[in-house]
Amino acid sequence: MRLLKFLLQKELLQIFRDPAIIRILFIMPMIQLLLLPLAADYEIKNINLGVVDHDHSAYSQKMINKIISSGYFKLKDYSATYKDGLHAIEQDKTDLLLEIPAQFEQSLVKEDKAELLVAVNAINGVKGGLGAAYIQGILRDYNQEIRTQWIQMPRFEPQPVIEVTPSNWYNPNLNYRVFMVPGILVMLVTMIGSSFAANNIVREKEMGTIEQINVSPIKKTQFILGKLIPFWLLANIVLTLGLILARVVYGIVPLGHYSTIYIFSSVYLVAILGLGLLLSTYAQTQQQSMLVSFFVTMIFNLLSGLYTPIESMPEWAQIITRFNPVSYFIEVMRMVMLKGSGLSDIRFQIYAMLGFAVFFNGWAILNYRKRSG
Repeated sequence: MRLLKFLLQKELLQIFRDPAIIRILFIMPMIQLLLLPLAADYEIKNINLGVVDHDHSAYSQKMINKIISSGYFKLKDYSATYKDGLHAIEQDKTDLLLEIPAQFEQSLVKEDKAELLVAVNAINGVKGGLGAAYIQGILRDYNQEIRTQWIQMPRFEPQPVIEVTPSNWYNPNLNYRVFMVPGILVMLVTMIGSSFAANNIVREKEMGTIEQINVSPIKKTQFILGKLIPFWLLANIVLTLGLILARVVYGIVPLGHYSTIYIFSSVYLVAILGLGLLLSTYAQTQQQSMLVSFFVTMIFNLLSGLYTPIESMPEWAQIITRFNPVSYFIEVMRMVMLKGSGLSDIRFQIYAMLGFAVFFNGWAILNYRKRSG
């Protein structure tokens, strides 16, 4: 225990002597947590719309006004022909083109139906797909408004109207920041923990101090613990600062207990730091360890469900996410923050994380070989 205590003191002194490490550990993650939720917005607005109106009727004008007033679209082009409207898309002036046929109002009134054409610039698939979905929803509402007006007229037979009242559970106002901030915080804690842990043993090799440790009576388990515990403490401090920032800046207060988050994060950090130390035992230089750590954490983050729902991924990718520790922590953070889940609700994730922790740290201990001389 005395040797472990001295090793911990050495690691903490080495960390706090370097001002750059403190800035990277505490200041940079907080800046990222402030900026990323503001930029990573699932809701797309200011979609540039082009219109070709061959009808110029009261119904077509009312429909165009309804689309523009939704707040999602900006009327950027009003062409006389479809060819001119398509040319505006080719020049990236517009993202969507709505063509209203001639006699649109007449067909709608006499035949009770009318056709519209929506051309989408699908180079940006997300923007194009959401834009098309937005405009279809607006057109459905417009169609419902017209039918409701017609039902009240005596010359049309009354038809039943079904009114749907949506109820949004766990995130009533559909605030994307409530959904994104917990996930981004997990990503930042993961990147800090894995990258610093991956550099730890390699830095000893480059400084030449690894040889002094190798000839000392320190056991491999004590050495790995001495490298793991300091960054485990620092990563939990970063998590605490992030939770404070989420509460003060974004007003995000967990429905569950903070203790549930910390219990899970304690196990999670043992696993992710163990992965970093494992990578560090294989690398010979800090550049190697940083590149490998960046590669691994990038895959973990992209396949974590932070930006893309796991259920919408291909089946092979969903299988990979089962072996991704980050996906479990993001799921737990959202469960505790939004649903108020407790330890009994996340017991499966805790067991999985314990398995990751034993696997990565056990591998790191076995892979680290003390060499004298």
